[in-house]
Amino acid sequence: MAWLMAIGQPLLFILIAPLLTGWIKFVKCRLQNRKAPSLLQPYRDLRKLWVKETILPETASWIFSAAPVIVFAAILLAAAIVPLVAVNLPTARIADVFVMVGFFALARTFLVLAGMDIGTAFGGMGASREMTISSMAEPAMLMVVFTLAMSAQTTNLSLAMQYVLDSGLVLRPSFVFALAALMLVAIAETGRIPIDNPATHLELTMIHEAMILEYSGRSLALMEWASQIKLMLYGVLIANMFFPWHIATDFSLEALAEGLLAIVLKLAALSVLLAFSETLLAKMRIFRVQEFLSFAYLLSVLGMLSHIILEVYYG
Repeated sequence: MAWLMAIGQPLLFILIAPLLTGWIKFVKCRLQNRKAPSLLQPYRDLRKLWVKETILPETASWIFSAAPVIVFAAILLAAAIVPLVAVNLPTARIADVFVMVGFFALARTFLVLAGMDIGTAFGGMGASREMTISSMAEPAMLMVVFTLAMSAQTTNLSLAMQYVLDSGLVLRPSFVFALAALMLVAIAETGRIPIDNPATHLELTMIHEAMILEYSGRSLALMEWASQIKLMLYGVLIANMFFPWHIATDFSLEALAEGLLAIVLKLAALSVLLAFSETLLAKMRIFRVQEFLSFAYLLSVLGMLSHIILEVYYG
Protein backbone atom coordinates (compact mmCIF):
# COMPACT_ATOMS: atom_id res chain seq x y z
CA MET A 1 0.00 0.00 0.00
CA ALA A 2 2.88 2.37 0.79
CA TRP A 3 4.39 2.04 -2.68
CA LEU A 4 0.94 2.38 -4.27
CA MET A 5 0.52 5.70 -2.46
CA ALA A 6 3.99 6.81 -3.49
CA ILE A 7 3.19 6.05 -7.14
CA GLY A 8 -0.36 7.36 -6.94
CA GLN A 9 0.54 10.69 -5.33
CA PRO A 10 1.89 12.29 -8.55
CA LEU A 11 -1.21 11.02 -10.34
CA LEU A 12 -3.36 12.79 -7.75
CA PHE A 13 -1.49 16.02 -8.44
CA ILE A 14 -2.04 15.57 -12.18
CA LEU A 15 -5.76 14.91 -11.71
CA ILE A 16 -6.58 17.48 -9.03
CA ALA A 17 -4.45 20.46 -10.17
CA PRO A 18 -6.78 21.53 -13.03
CA LEU A 19 -9.78 21.20 -10.72
CA LEU A 20 -8.07 23.48 -8.19
CA THR A 21 -7.53 26.08 -10.92
CA GLY A 22 -11.17 25.77 -11.93
CA TRP A 23 -12.27 26.23 -8.32
CA ILE A 24 -10.19 29.43 -7.98
CA LYS A 25 -11.75 30.86 -11.17
CA PHE A 26 -15.21 29.84 -9.95
CA VAL A 27 -14.79 31.61 -6.61
CA LYS A 28 -13.31 34.73 -8.23
CA CYS A 29 -16.23 35.00 -10.62
CA ARG A 30 -18.71 34.64 -7.77
CA LEU A 31 -16.92 37.30 -5.74
CA GLN A 32 -16.94 39.65 -8.74
CA ASN A 33 -20.63 38.98 -9.40
CA ARG A 34 -19.90 37.36 -12.77
CA LYS A 35 -21.15 34.13 -14.25
CA ALA A 36 -18.68 31.43 -13.32
CA PRO A 37 -17.39 28.80 -15.77
CA SER A 38 -17.68 25.12 -15.04
CA LEU A 39 -15.23 23.63 -12.56
CA LEU A 40 -14.23 21.24 -15.35
CA GLN A 41 -13.31 24.02 -17.79
CA PRO A 42 -9.53 23.64 -17.23
CA TYR A 43 -9.80 19.96 -18.22
CA ARG A 44 -11.65 20.95 -21.40
CA ASP A 45 -8.99 23.56 -22.20
CA LEU A 46 -6.20 21.02 -21.75
CA ARG A 47 -8.03 18.48 -23.89
CA LYS A 48 -8.57 21.09 -26.60
CA LEU A 49 -4.88 21.96 -26.64
CA TRP A 50 -3.86 18.29 -26.56
CA VAL A 51 -5.63 17.46 -29.83
CA LYS A 52 -4.36 20.54 -31.65
CA GLU A 53 -1.34 20.52 -33.93
CA THR A 54 1.93 21.73 -32.45
CA ILE A 55 3.54 24.46 -34.57
CA LEU A 56 7.18 25.34 -33.97
CA PRO A 57 8.76 28.71 -34.88
CA GLU A 58 11.41 28.60 -37.59
CA THR A 59 14.07 29.91 -35.22
CA ALA A 60 13.37 27.32 -32.51
CA SER A 61 16.09 24.88 -31.48
CA TRP A 62 15.83 21.60 -29.59
CA ILE A 63 15.59 23.55 -26.32
CA PHE A 64 12.25 25.02 -27.34
CA SER A 65 10.89 21.59 -28.26
CA ALA A 66 12.22 19.78 -25.19
CA ALA A 67 11.38 22.46 -22.62
CA PRO A 68 7.68 21.53 -22.12
CA VAL A 69 8.53 17.90 -21.37
CA ILE A 70 11.40 18.83 -19.05
CA VAL A 71 9.37 21.48 -17.22
CA PHE A 72 6.43 19.13 -16.74
CA ALA A 73 8.68 16.26 -15.63
CA ALA A 74 10.58 18.44 -13.14
CA ILE A 75 7.39 19.78 -11.55
CA LEU A 76 5.96 16.25 -11.43
CA LEU A 77 9.10 14.97 -9.68
CA ALA A 78 8.75 17.77 -7.15
CA ALA A 79 5.14 16.70 -6.61
CA ALA A 80 6.27 13.11 -6.05
CA ILE A 81 8.30 14.03 -2.97
CA VAL A 82 5.86 16.42 -1.27
CA PRO A 83 3.55 14.53 1.14
CA LEU A 84 -0.01 15.04 -0.04
CA VAL A 85 -2.26 12.56 1.77
CA ALA A 86 0.18 10.64 3.98
CA VAL A 87 3.61 10.96 5.53
CA ASN A 88 6.31 8.30 5.86
CA LEU A 89 6.00 7.20 2.23
CA PRO A 90 8.86 5.20 0.65
CA THR A 91 9.90 8.42 -1.09
CA ALA A 92 10.33 10.17 2.28
CA ARG A 93 14.11 9.69 2.19
CA ILE A 94 14.42 12.06 -0.78
CA ALA A 95 11.56 14.33 0.30
CA ASP A 96 13.97 17.14 1.13
CA VAL A 97 13.15 20.80 0.69
CA PHE A 98 16.40 21.42 -1.19
CA VAL A 99 15.57 18.60 -3.62
CA MET A 100 12.20 20.23 -4.28
CA VAL A 101 13.80 23.65 -4.79
CA GLY A 102 16.27 22.02 -7.18
CA PHE A 103 13.43 20.61 -9.29
CA PHE A 104 11.79 24.04 -9.32
CA ALA A 105 15.07 25.59 -10.45
CA LEU A 106 15.44 23.00 -13.24
CA ALA A 107 11.93 23.76 -14.50
CA ARG A 108 12.53 27.50 -14.33
CA THR A 109 15.85 27.24 -16.17
CA PHE A 110 14.36 25.49 -19.18
CA LEU A 111 11.29 27.73 -19.12
CA VAL A 112 13.54 30.79 -19.32
CA LEU A 113 15.78 29.22 -21.97
CA ALA A 114 12.71 28.39 -24.06
CA GLY A 115 11.50 31.97 -23.76
CA MET A 116 14.83 33.31 -25.04
CA ASP A 117 15.44 30.55 -27.59
CA ILE A 118 13.20 31.88 -30.35
CA GLY A 119 14.62 35.39 -30.08
CA THR A 120 11.37 37.36 -29.73
CA ALA A 121 11.09 40.52 -27.65
CA PHE A 122 8.27 39.11 -25.52
CA GLY A 123 10.15 35.92 -24.71
CA GLY A 124 13.28 37.79 -23.66
CA MET A 125 11.26 40.27 -21.62
CA GLY A 126 9.38 37.50 -19.79
CA ALA A 127 12.59 35.52 -19.18
CA SER A 128 14.34 38.58 -17.74
CA ARG A 129 11.43 39.31 -15.42
CA GLU A 130 11.15 35.67 -14.34
CA MET A 131 14.81 35.49 -13.35
CA THR A 132 14.59 38.83 -11.54
CA ILE A 133 11.63 37.64 -9.50
CA SER A 134 13.19 34.24 -8.76
CA SER A 135 16.44 35.88 -7.58
CA MET A 136 14.41 37.69 -4.91
CA ALA A 137 11.91 34.92 -4.12
CA GLU A 138 14.41 32.10 -3.57
CA PRO A 139 16.28 33.78 -0.65
CA ALA A 140 12.95 34.31 1.13
CA MET A 141 11.99 30.70 0.42
CA LEU A 142 15.29 29.43 1.80
CA MET A 143 14.94 31.54 4.95
CA VAL A 144 11.51 29.99 5.52
CA VAL A 145 13.08 26.57 5.07
CA PHE A 146 15.83 27.37 7.59
CA THR A 147 13.25 28.55 10.13
CA LEU A 148 11.27 25.32 9.80
CA ALA A 149 14.44 23.24 9.81
CA MET A 150 15.65 24.82 13.05
CA SER A 151 12.36 23.92 14.74
CA ALA A 152 12.00 20.40 13.33
CA GLN A 153 15.76 19.68 13.29
CA THR A 154 15.48 18.51 9.67
CA THR A 155 14.89 19.71 6.11
CA ASN A 156 13.00 16.53 5.27
CA LEU A 157 9.41 17.42 4.45
CA SER A 158 7.90 14.22 5.80
CA LEU A 159 9.78 14.42 9.10
CA ALA A 160 9.01 18.13 9.47
CA MET A 161 5.29 17.52 8.98
CA GLN A 162 5.44 14.65 11.46
CA TYR A 163 7.15 16.96 13.97
CA VAL A 164 4.46 19.64 13.67
CA LEU A 165 1.76 16.98 13.86
CA ASP A 166 3.25 15.45 17.03
CA SER A 167 3.69 18.88 18.62
CA GLY A 168 -0.03 19.55 18.48
CA LEU A 169 -1.60 23.00 18.43
CA VAL A 170 1.26 25.26 19.54
CA LEU A 171 1.39 28.96 18.69
CA ARG A 172 4.89 29.69 17.43
CA PRO A 173 5.59 33.28 16.32
CA SER A 174 8.34 31.93 14.08
CA PHE A 175 5.83 29.77 12.20
CA VAL A 176 3.43 32.70 11.82
CA PHE A 177 6.15 34.81 10.17
CA ALA A 178 7.31 31.86 8.06
CA LEU A 179 3.75 31.13 6.92
CA ALA A 180 3.18 34.74 5.86
CA ALA A 181 6.51 34.79 3.99
CA LEU A 182 5.80 31.50 2.22
CA MET A 183 2.39 32.71 1.10
CA LEU A 184 3.93 35.82 -0.45
CA VAL A 185 6.63 33.73 -2.14
CA ALA A 186 3.97 31.33 -3.46
CA ILE A 187 2.07 34.21 -5.06
CA ALA A 188 5.22 35.42 -6.78
CA GLU A 189 6.45 31.98 -7.85
CA THR A 190 3.10 30.94 -9.33
CA GLY A 191 2.50 34.23 -11.14
CA ARG A 192 -0.68 35.28 -9.35
CA ILE A 193 -2.04 38.77 -8.71
CA PRO A 194 -0.55 41.21 -7.70
CA ILE A 195 2.72 39.96 -9.23
CA ASP A 196 1.32 38.65 -12.52
CA ASN A 197 -2.09 38.03 -14.04
CA PRO A 198 -2.32 34.66 -15.84
CA ALA A 199 -5.69 35.61 -17.35
CA THR A 200 -4.36 38.44 -19.55
CA HIS A 201 -1.86 38.84 -22.38
CA LEU A 202 -1.00 42.53 -21.99
CA GLU A 203 2.42 43.16 -23.51
CA LEU A 204 3.75 45.41 -20.75
CA THR A 205 2.69 43.20 -17.84
CA MET A 206 3.28 39.61 -19.01
CA ILE A 207 5.80 37.44 -17.19
CA HIS A 208 4.95 33.75 -17.40
CA GLU A 209 2.68 34.13 -20.42
CA ALA A 210 5.38 35.98 -22.35
CA MET A 211 7.71 32.98 -22.19
CA ILE A 212 5.12 30.51 -23.49
CA LEU A 213 3.49 32.84 -26.03
CA GLU A 214 4.92 30.93 -29.00
CA TYR A 215 3.80 27.50 -27.80
CA SER A 216 0.77 25.70 -29.15
CA GLY A 217 -0.88 22.29 -29.08
CA ARG A 218 0.48 19.65 -26.71
CA SER A 219 3.51 21.74 -25.80
CA LEU A 220 1.30 24.54 -24.52
CA ALA A 221 -0.89 22.01 -22.71
CA LEU A 222 2.15 20.63 -20.85
CA MET A 223 3.27 24.14 -19.90
CA GLU A 224 -0.17 25.07 -18.61
CA TRP A 225 -0.54 21.76 -16.77
CA ALA A 226 2.87 22.19 -15.12
CA SER A 227 1.85 25.68 -13.98
CA GLN A 228 -1.34 24.30 -12.43
CA ILE A 229 0.56 21.53 -10.62
CA LYS A 230 3.07 24.06 -9.28
CA LEU A 231 0.22 26.16 -7.89
CA MET A 232 -1.20 23.09 -6.16
CA LEU A 233 2.26 22.19 -4.87
CA TYR A 234 2.61 25.48 -3.04
CA GLY A 235 -0.89 25.08 -1.66
CA VAL A 236 -0.03 21.62 -0.35
CA LEU A 237 3.19 22.92 1.19
CA ILE A 238 1.34 25.66 3.05
CA ALA A 239 -1.47 23.34 4.13
CA ASN A 240 0.60 20.36 5.24
CA MET A 241 3.65 22.13 6.63
CA PHE A 242 1.75 24.50 8.92
CA PHE A 243 -1.61 22.70 9.28
CA PRO A 244 -0.79 18.97 8.95
CA TRP A 245 -3.73 17.78 11.03
CA HIS A 246 -5.59 14.73 9.73
CA ILE A 247 -2.78 13.80 7.32
CA ALA A 248 -2.47 10.01 7.30
CA THR A 249 0.30 8.53 9.43
CA ASP A 250 -0.53 4.94 8.44
CA PHE A 251 -1.81 3.35 5.27
CA SER A 252 -5.20 2.08 6.32
CA LEU A 253 -8.09 2.96 4.02
CA GLU A 254 -9.78 5.02 6.73
CA ALA A 255 -6.66 7.10 7.41
CA LEU A 256 -5.97 7.65 3.70
CA ALA A 257 -9.59 8.67 3.04
CA GLU A 258 -9.45 11.10 5.96
CA GLY A 259 -6.15 12.50 4.70
CA LEU A 260 -7.52 12.98 1.19
CA LEU A 261 -10.63 14.73 2.47
CA ALA A 262 -8.54 16.95 4.75
CA ILE A 263 -6.19 18.13 2.01
CA VAL A 264 -9.10 18.79 -0.36
CA LEU A 265 -10.79 20.97 2.27
CA LYS A 266 -7.52 22.78 3.08
CA LEU A 267 -6.82 23.52 -0.58
CA ALA A 268 -10.39 24.69 -1.08
CA ALA A 269 -10.05 27.10 1.85
CA LEU A 270 -6.68 28.41 0.62
CA SER A 271 -8.17 28.88 -2.85
CA VAL A 272 -10.98 30.99 -1.42
CA LEU A 273 -8.39 33.12 0.39
CA LEU A 274 -6.38 33.49 -2.83
CA ALA A 275 -9.46 34.39 -4.89
CA PHE A 276 -10.53 36.92 -2.26
CA SER A 277 -7.10 38.60 -2.25
CA GLU A 278 -6.97 38.69 -6.05
CA THR A 279 -10.40 40.30 -6.11
CA LEU A 280 -9.36 43.04 -3.69
CA LEU A 281 -5.89 43.71 -5.10
CA ALA A 282 -4.79 45.06 -8.46
CA LYS A 283 -1.67 44.05 -10.30
CA MET A 284 1.29 46.08 -9.14
CA ARG A 285 3.91 47.69 -11.32
CA ILE A 286 6.83 45.46 -12.16
CA PHE A 287 9.22 47.83 -10.36
CA ARG A 288 7.33 47.33 -7.08
CA VAL A 289 7.81 43.57 -7.08
CA GLN A 290 11.14 44.11 -5.34
CA GLU A 291 9.33 45.75 -2.40
CA PHE A 292 6.83 42.87 -2.27
CA LEU A 293 9.50 40.17 -2.14
CA SER A 294 11.75 42.20 0.16
CA PHE A 295 8.85 42.24 2.61
CA ALA A 296 8.57 38.46 2.25
CA TYR A 297 12.30 38.14 2.98
CA LEU A 298 11.92 40.43 6.01
CA LEU A 299 9.11 38.26 7.36
CA SER A 300 11.21 35.12 6.94
CA VAL A 301 14.14 36.76 8.76
CA LEU A 302 11.82 37.82 11.58
CA GLY A 303 10.62 34.23 11.76
CA MET A 304 14.15 32.94 12.21
CA LEU A 305 15.04 35.63 14.76
CA SER A 306 11.87 34.97 16.77
CA HIS A 307 12.73 31.27 16.81
CA ILE A 308 16.24 31.97 18.07
CA ILE A 309 15.10 34.46 20.70
CA LEU A 310 11.90 32.85 21.97
CA GLU A 311 12.46 29.13 21.40
CA VAL A 312 16.22 28.66 21.62
CA TYR A 313 17.47 31.38 23.97
CA TYR A 314 14.48 31.60 26.33
CA GLY A 315 13.15 28.13 25.61
